[in-house]
Amino acid sequence: MQRITPPGITPVGPYSPAVRVGPWLFISGQIALRTDGSIEKSSIEAETQQVLENLRAILNAAGAAPEQIVKVSIFLTDMAFFATVNSVYERFFPEGKYPARETIAVSALPRGARIEISAIAYLGE
Repeated sequence: MQRITPPGITPVGPYSPAVRVGPWLFISGQIALRTDGSIEKSSIEAETQQVLENLRAILNAAGAAPEQIVKVSIFLTDMAFFATVNSVYERFFPEGKYPARETIAVSALPRGARIEISAIAYLGE
C-alpha cells in the first residue's frame, strides 16, 4: 500500500488524500481547498473546478489521468447545484469518457463546503 499526498493537498483530518493498492487508486473525498488552506466558495462553479483540480493533482502525483477514474461519488449540500456541477464535471473527462457515478445529497460537509468528490481509479498492472 502506498499513500499519496501531493504538494498543496492537505487533509482536514486523519486520512490520506489517496492510497494506491496494486493497480487501484482510492482518492479520499476532496473539497475545494486551495493550496493556502482557504476554501473556494465564490460560486458553485468555481468550487467544483477547485475540487476537480485537487483530484487532478492527486492523479498526477500517482502518475494517472482523469480517464483512468472508474468510479466517482459526488456529495452536494443542495441538489439545486446538480446541473451546474454537471456542466463543470463533464469538461474534466476527455472525450466523454465518464466513470460510473452517484450523486448524494448531504446535510453538511467539512469546512462549510457545498461539494465533495471521491474517486477510484484503475492504474493497470
